[in-house]
Amino acid sequence: MDLILWRHAEAEEAAPGQPDLERALTTKGQKQARRMGQWLDSQLPDSCRILSSPALRTVQTAEGLGRKYKIHPDLAPDADPTDILQAANWPASKETVLIVGHQPTLGQAAALLMTGEDRDWDIKKGSAWWFSQREPGNPDSLYLKAVMAADLVTK
Repeated sequence: MDLILWRHAEAEEAAPGQPDLERALTTKGQKQARRMGQWLDSQLPDSCRILSSPALRTVQTAEGLGRKYKIHPDLAPDADPTDILQAANWPASKETVLIVGHQPTLGQAAALLMTGEDRDWDIKKGSAWWFSQREPGNPDSLYLKAVMAADLVTK
């Protein structure tokens, strides 16, 4: 199974009284989402299942991919890293899964996948971490296939 963790692109700071879920991407964030979305689209299989947090900034990031996606409430900010893995059906899914979410949860999920321990790893805004498990059910066959930052993707 392949699992891609994509952190939302740069978002606006919350205005006083503005709910966190309503924060939108900045102009820079929109460019990051488009660039990373184009790169991911060129790499992902057509059958990839795409799941996004319900937050506006993650939905806008997912839209940069130009594919159909589903909003999953268990991917909201401050979700538990195990919620992310369950939403993706890790490691049992037969298809590639792309999760569009938030820090610190995505970094914690990445650490859990790679080390089996609760750790706080940082995933840069707009970046994607691609995990692959060669043999279903064999955690020793897990490897980090790619890490791509939005600012490294060319136009």
